[in-house]
Amino acid sequence: MSDTTQVNTVNKEIFGLAAEFNEPEEILEAANRAREAGYKKMDAYTPFPIPDLDEALGMTNTRLGWLVLIMGIIGGTTGFFMQWYANVIFYPLNIGGKPLNSWPNFIVITFEFTILFAAFTAGLFMLARNGLPQLYHPIFNTPNFASATRDKFFLCIEAKDKNFDPEKTRSFLESLNPNQVSEVER
Repeated sequence: MSDTTQVNTVNKEIFGLAAEFNEPEEILEAANRAREAGYKKMDAYTPFPIPDLDEALGMTNTRLGWLVLIMGIIGGTTGFFMQWYANVIFYPLNIGGKPLNSWPNFIVITFEFTILFAAFTAGLFMLARNGLPQLYHPIFNTPNFASATRDKFFLCIEAKDKNFDPEKTRSFLESLNPNQVSEVER
């Protein structure tokens, strides 16, 4: 045996720091102050929606509405021209002297294609944007986090934020007077 033993140091990687609050006003104020301090990669976990919390976290509107509108228009156009091509160009049938391009007959399928394209776009974009399905999230390692569904409010500043420094961020969060500040491990 050698007389030098190598010490195995475990370098635990952290996801961020989470502060626990009792009242919705406290987390709203904490989120505002964190954004003013320059933190951008943060999230809040609350048992119910809090007005203006999204703005306090620095979240902006997405382009999802415009994307759904564009895909709905593309879907409607696709549905209409698919029927037009089939009835006028590919397989024209003159039935009872009706015109080949009888657009009132195309309304139902055009509507269905509009809804189909828009709904799938909204659903898939939402899943991709939210990173779902996600079976595990590090925030669940936070002590007392189960109470976020009942009566506590959590603000987590993530370690990937450019202003994140474990000591400075901890002292900043402690200056907000939370119940506790916890290290969130990956």
